[in-house]
Amino acid sequence: MTTLQQPAQPAQPAQPPADPAARPLAELEARDISAWFGQHKVLDRVSLVMPAGGITALIGPSGCGKSTFLRILNRMHELVPSAALAGEVLLDGTDLYDPARRLIDARRAVGMVFQKPNPFPAMSIRDNVLAGLRLTGTKAARADKDALVASCLTKAGLWNEVKDRLDDPGGGLSGGQQQRLCIARSLAIKPRVLLMDEPCSALDPTSTRVIEETMLELAREVTIVIVTHNMQQAARVSDQCAFFLASHGTPGVIVEHGDTTAMFGSPRDQRTSDYVNGRFG
Repeated sequence: MTTLQQPAQPAQPAQPPADPAARPLAELEARDISAWFGQHKVLDRVSLVMPAGGITALIGPSGCGKSTFLRILNRMHELVPSAALAGEVLLDGTDLYDPARRLIDARRAVGMVFQKPNPFPAMSIRDNVLAGLRLTGTKAARADKDALVASCLTKAGLWNEVKDRLDDPGGGLSGGQQQRLCIARSLAIKPRVLLMDEPCSALDPTSTRVIEETMLELAREVTIVIVTHNMQQAARVSDQCAFFLASHGTPGVIVEHGDTTAMFGSPRDQRTSDYVNGRFG
């Protein structure tokens, strides 16, 4: 990647970032999303509204397009050379794929936490949290950075465990702590939506519980979309679910979506009932 050199400017302290809790919560909507890898179609006309300030769980067996759909929501799908898609992704009514919209702005608005914790291992805990500011070209005064680190680590449920060793390498944390560090890093750029791709699949039950508690707290100020294969987790943390299914070589579709309690207690489709009750998948 070529980095453009900007003319030297006098250092100006940045204004403190706006408190996310003071912002209106964001609604994310996918309209008629179809996706391909080369000639292979993996999603077929998927539409879903992910309500503002809620947690939406994407469930379904492996290979049904959940993670592809998640990556489409913050324009990661287009990074694959053979990938193509059709449809719209609207954040508060504005298309994230509008040619006039910069990719970096879309990524700033819709953050991502991956299945495997991916902190920068040699970078300090503090610098891991602040990494997103550098990547997005966001300037901030030292005092603002210190406040941001404390705030994001607190929201990620990690501050009390690391506040006395912020200069230690992020790679020295446990797996669960590393995942919470990645959540803190994502929060530092003040996303409107946070996507989480099986964030607990590699973690022990204690770390999973802490991550789930963190999600429930974060939903007060950021809209969350999570992919999970853990039906108990989906039932515990989500407000609504969308059940994806691909069968007999057909592309993935949403079979059913709606209130989580209703989908688990009285699903409308027999395939949903079979899946959430462990009869397949």
